[in-house]
Amino acid sequence: MDGTWAIERNLEALKRILVMLVAMAGMGAARPGAGGVGTGDVGAGSLGAGGVGPGGQFTFFPRKGEAASRLAQAEKSKLSPALTLPRHLYLAILRLLRPAEAAARRLIIAAALGLVVKLPPLRPRKPKPAMLRGPRAFLPKGPKKRAKVTLRTWSLSLLDPPRRLFHIPRRPVPAHAAPRILGLDFNATYRPLPPPPSPDDPINAARLGQRLAALTAALEDLPGQAKRFARWKARRDAAIARGPVSGRRLSPLRRGRPPGGRLSRYDPSATNPRNIREVDEILAHAHALAVYALEAPDTS
Repeated sequence: MDGTWAIERNLEALKRILVMLVAMAGMGAARPGAGGVGTGDVGAGSLGAGGVGPGGQFTFFPRKGEAASRLAQAEKSKLSPALTLPRHLYLAILRLLRPAEAAARRLIIAAALGLVVKLPPLRPRKPKPAMLRGPRAFLPKGPKKRAKVTLRTWSLSLLDPPRRLFHIPRRPVPAHAAPRILGLDFNATYRPLPPPPSPDDPINAARLGQRLAALTAALEDLPGQAKRFARWKARRDAAIARGPVSGRRLSPLRRGRPPGGRLSRYDPSATNPRNIREVDEILAHAHALAVYALEAPDTS
């Protein structure tokens, strides 16, 4: 089974969805207290510069062929912590971003089928005692060297978030619906209840921008991400070969339906209900490719 065509097709569809998410975030970007709303500017053809808002910039999607200085500026101009989005827009982006991340993770697993990597030798985990390191261990340490300032890059997680089987969600009563218990002091100052949450309430979108940046980097460099997964798989196989493994993920995929998906399996001939989105079909197809890649025999 050669899934190259299917991987490329789903990859292009995910890029279209990602451009749409960036446009939605760019058009809704606003600074707390600012009255205006930012405008979105999404490049065509590839993942170009995203929307630019008054509270921050979405220019962390570089175009191909840019200079190194432009790439550095794009990395520095990640979503500002002060940048916010309205609640309804934040939740709408999040509902599409979660299945898109799961689909990209499965495309990476499918693209890593047949890759063979060579791991470096293991480093000793425990440092040697001071008596074994010689007299230099007892000498005073010199001044610390200044660490090099490097731009932080966000990476898409190769493992699905674990399913919390015994987690009981806490559902506290919101402040606007709490019962009013008045005391016997009739001269106490009356404090009105806070208003209920509004769809237009500003929500910090810094973490959302980091996830968009990580997903963009993964979709733009799928072969590099496939090698990254092949290294993870080689480390897992080496740990299993050394002896019993405890506290380590053995499968990158969790059981059951993929995170954020609404389809249990991929069936191109089936008629899907109206609540099934395009990202759900992409995720179901990518999940089938990833399961085949994990179960395929190693012919290397």
